[in-house]
Amino acid sequence: MNTVAPDSKDEAIYVTLIGYKKVLGTSITIPMEMLNAADLIARIHHPKSSKLKLQIVSLDEANIKLNAGLEILCKNKLSDIVKSDIIILPAMWGNPLGVSKKYPEFLQWLRLKSQDKPLICAVGTGSYFLAEAGLLDHKVATTHWYYFDQFEKHYPNVQLKRERFITKSGNIYCTGSVNSVRDVLLHIIEQHYGEQVANQVSSHFTHELKLSYPSSFLNSPGQNFHDDEAIIDIQEWMHQHFNIEINMSQVSKKFELSQRSLNRRFKKATGLSPIQYLQEIRLEKAKELLKTSNLAIAEVAYNVGYPDSAYFSSLFRRVVTLSPGEYRRLVRKKIFKVDL
Repeated sequence: MNTVAPDSKDEAIYVTLIGYKKVLGTSITIPMEMLNAADLIARIHHPKSSKLKLQIVSLDEANIKLNAGLEILCKNKLSDIVKSDIIILPAMWGNPLGVSKKYPEFLQWLRLKSQDKPLICAVGTGSYFLAEAGLLDHKVATTHWYYFDQFEKHYPNVQLKRERFITKSGNIYCTGSVNSVRDVLLHIIEQHYGEQVANQVSSHFTHELKLSYPSSFLNSPGQNFHDDEAIIDIQEWMHQHFNIEINMSQVSKKFELSQRSLNRRFKKATGLSPIQYLQEIRLEKAKELLKTSNLAIAEVAYNVGYPDSAYFSSLFRRVVTLSPGEYRRLVRKKIFKVDL
């Protein structure tokens, strides 16, 4: 038995990763390696500050076997786990419905542990376990797109958000894919280790070009780490209409909020004003166009909602610290090309 009994002065972060039938290995290893990297980086600056306690659990009381023939060494049983600050439910290969019903004792364990309010992150179809346990009833959630219809049919009390890659309801996060869990992990790492460590981890585990401002990773548009559904609706509307002229007074009327309430709630939920958030969306879209298209700078500006290309260029340089042209040249040097 490998029970870890934390004492009252324990400041460790207890992370429990669950293995079960058909589990997708990367949805275990990516969280493990990102968290371990964060802890290692923190220890470089503070050698005695290690606080990460990884607890890998197999529900089948054996090593976790992956479809590719690999095994993940597992020394813990569910009964060994005394404390969990973070619980990660990995994704599954194939139809998740049968697997989620196979472990009734685990579902009961989830219900009991949820009373302690740990942060729970379900990766892709891992959300089936939460839904089966009733922990997503009347809450927003997402899952892998291939199983949207099945999920909605079997769990009608869950507010499935098909358009989102990440949802948050209280202490529960759901992601639509393995890639999306990286964003949640960076958010978790920032909370426990700070922004500097999170930025360093992001440079190793995400593909984007890291520039001078921290929001490029941890506050990227579209990732909603709050529970204000009205503001999330407005965020989603902005993502769909960023390229047109947007008047915030009209937005407030459209969503039946006063201008003051819109500004206050938006700032509280996202840390940004509505105008700042819209600006981030537009600049992210502009960076994408600069990287992947041959549009002229003025055309890029127009396509992201800035008819005045001079204003766009000035804003882009101020935020990104490069002109649009400089950014295009820099980022295209990083694109892998094959000479045929």
